[in-house]
Amino acid sequence: MTTLTLPTRKAEEWRYSDLDALAAIWPTPAPTRIDVAAGESVRHHLLQDAADGAAAVHDYAITIADGARCDFHVLNIGGKLGRVTFAVTLGEGSHFELNGAIIGGSDQVLEIITSVTHAQPDATSGQTIRSILGQHATGSYLGSINVARDAQRTDAFQSVKAMLLDRTATANAKPELEIYADDVKCAHGATVGELDKQALFYMASRGMDPATAKTLLLKAFVAGVFDDVADEAVKASLEAAALAKLETLV
Repeated sequence: MTTLTLPTRKAEEWRYSDLDALAAIWPTPAPTRIDVAAGESVRHHLLQDAADGAAAVHDYAITIADGARCDFHVLNIGGKLGRVTFAVTLGEGSHFELNGAIIGGSDQVLEIITSVTHAQPDATSGQTIRSILGQHATGSYLGSINVARDAQRTDAFQSVKAMLLDRTATANAKPELEIYADDVKCAHGATVGELDKQALFYMASRGMDPATAKTLLLKAFVAGVFDDVADEAVKASLEAAALAKLETLV
């Protein structure tokens, strides 16, 4: 019988994780496979809302065939450790779109880890991640775009922004590009900031209480992450869960 060894912080993708929490559920199940057939278009979503003190790991292995498309929305808010990973391989002329939000407080460790491989020409991908972290929470996005030698005319981006509500919270953002083709458009950006004090002052001067003002600014910060969810019931549930989590932080 083969025993899977618990990861260590020497592995880049586990550097900021909670390995003590992970040990309670190790080894984790095999990744969920999503295979998108040529020309097909699919949508998936995940609300990661594990119970307080629990550890939850969701791994996805996604293969998108030629001319196909996969859209994935994720809200990562639950558990002591909440980790969501994506290993994506794109065929010719295909597209992958990931829109995700991390909202954490207390001593939570919440992570989105991605590896998107453009294996064939003319594929596109986009990753948009927004994080809001308070108290002693740690939120991490570690993501790579990997362009193979023959994957000419790749067009891909990563947009990562984090908001810290307390100086004791931590945001880790590491977008990466590994490009072996020469005719590509790839871009990435990451920022970490705090709530706009001038905006808070303006809203207070108009009679708005601080908690309401903070909540409105935070809602605006993650606005757009779930705008293109096609199923209105799914969109409403994701937005409601995000708002409920935000209210615990302000």
